[in-house]
Amino acid sequence: MMAGLLLALVGGLLEVCSGVSANRGGYPSFTDEIPFKITWPGAEFTLPTSGALYSEEDFVILTTTEKEKYKCLLPSLTAGEEEYGGPSPGELLESLFKRSSCSYRVRLFCFHLIFLHTETETKISVQEYFLGNMAQKNQAEKTDSVPTKNIEGQLTPYYSVEMGNGTPCLLKQDQPRSTAVLYVCHPEAKHEILSVAEVTTCEYEVVVLTPLLCAHPKYRFKSSPVNAIFCQALAGSPLRPQRLAQLDKEQEEQLKPPFGGVGWWKYEFCYGRHVHQYHEDKEQGKNIVVVGNWNADEHLDWAKKNVARSLQLREDGVQKVKLVSHFYGHGDVCDLTGKPRQVIVKLKCKESESPHAVTVYMLEPQTCQYVLGVESPVICRILDTADEYGLLSLSS
Repeated sequence: MMAGLLLALVGGLLEVCSGVSANRGGYPSFTDEIPFKITWPGAEFTLPTSGALYSEEDFVILTTTEKEKYKCLLPSLTAGEEEYGGPSPGELLESLFKRSSCSYRVRLFCFHLIFLHTETETKISVQEYFLGNMAQKNQAEKTDSVPTKNIEGQLTPYYSVEMGNGTPCLLKQDQPRSTAVLYVCHPEAKHEILSVAEVTTCEYEVVVLTPLLCAHPKYRFKSSPVNAIFCQALAGSPLRPQRLAQLDKEQEEQLKPPFGGVGWWKYEFCYGRHVHQYHEDKEQGKNIVVVGNWNADEHLDWAKKNVARSLQLREDGVQKVKLVSHFYGHGDVCDLTGKPRQVIVKLKCKESESPHAVTVYMLEPQTCQYVLGVESPVICRILDTADEYGLLSLSS
């Protein structure tokens, strides 16, 4: 939804732009998977030396209806990748495959999943299926092009290991089951399984979080996926477009926490209670969709299988909580899936020039399964009270 916020801002710019001229060749189309943020620096401005690269010759000229002109430097999204001559992804994961004892259902040569569990008064019957055998087939090393997948709303690089020769599938003429195991870098993980899904009949996809891949730069989780576009005022123009400054002022007056969102739908987040999606109409009133309700026990069950707290080591050596995630379930039933809506709420400490700035966004990575992000410097201190399950101490 960061991209959604960008689109809202770009939409505002398009309203005030009467012409755009470019000094560059073809450029990949903007998508929700590559978020951007437009900033308006002053004359004394130095381009960043890390992250996306910039060139003085790579820009567009924006002209508003008030004849204000801005030179906007665009980031290069393909250049400047870190050189790497270390072990391949398969070699980095080799120690995991050679372990004699494993946890989180990860075994040496197979993934083992209990599909059916029935209980009677006299005995317990367990039926097991082997979803794949790593000794059967494996992916060749491919480091030039790293595949990505939308995981919890973020485009994430992964290394895939294919497993075949699983338990025969009756629905596919006794063909063996197979599984694609997607290994994802996560520095705080302990090789736990993030998700298991049956993508087609008797073909499965398992996402595993592991710190081993983080040594390879192409597989690292991007800590700041937002790409900055720097727009500098040309001679005679204000630092920021007048209409944009006026729009910001109007939005500040209308914004009343804990509400967020732009466009048709807006969002209401009440910590420890619920997440609502709503639309207000003068004639029909307020239309509310319950996206999720809080239940501490359900969150604990979710947190034991997922990463609920992310830490960051600052330059001064102090470890701080950067992000916590909370599970809200039992929302309104979704017409498309027939299941209750659910949402993962991500509370993130985000530094800002304004100490009271709050960014609220919502993603829908899967049908009626949402990710609600709340980012602000206001919650930085609160996040430091989070325990291993992401639960906060709000005594004051």
